[in-house]
Amino acid sequence: MALFGQIETVHTQSPASAAFATAWTYIRELGVDGSPVRTRVLGLAAGASAKHELDHGVVAIEQAYDTRLRSAGFFESHRKYIDIQVIVSGEERIEVIDLAESSAEKPYDDARDLIVHRDHPGASVLQLRAGQAAVFFPADVHMPCLRIGEAAGFVRKSVLKVPTT
Repeated sequence: MALFGQIETVHTQSPASAAFATAWTYIRELGVDGSPVRTRVLGLAAGASAKHELDHGVVAIEQAYDTRLRSAGFFESHRKYIDIQVIVSGEERIEVIDLAESSAEKPYDDARDLIVHRDHPGASVLQLRAGQAAVFFPADVHMPCLRIGEAAGFVRKSVLKVPTT
């Protein structure tokens, strides 16, 4: 089941593995003012995204975007990777539901490690702010990047892709 909350709390609840250790080392650097990683994320232009390969098969996808209406979002899940989504600045809503309660809208895309799921209006709602993180395992169908309220908000975030094996 998904983990979410303050970064340190989520860290202590995460699985212990070399790949997770790599992800948490990156996340610690992300939280240090003036660090190269934090400076890089804070310097991303609106709408930009950058991918960085780390050790043990971990990939960091750094993003800067305006949150979107729910109608523009979609539910997703992954098989090969666990997502650790870390908010650097701003806030967003993420909806999540268990895979057993969901059904695929599109078949699994192996190249993108992506399953797009049908809408589910009864999903649980998370609100993440700067300094918080969420971990989504393969059984956690999630819809990230959503607005909190009516107006779009600007978010800077990094999504760590941690291999499941």
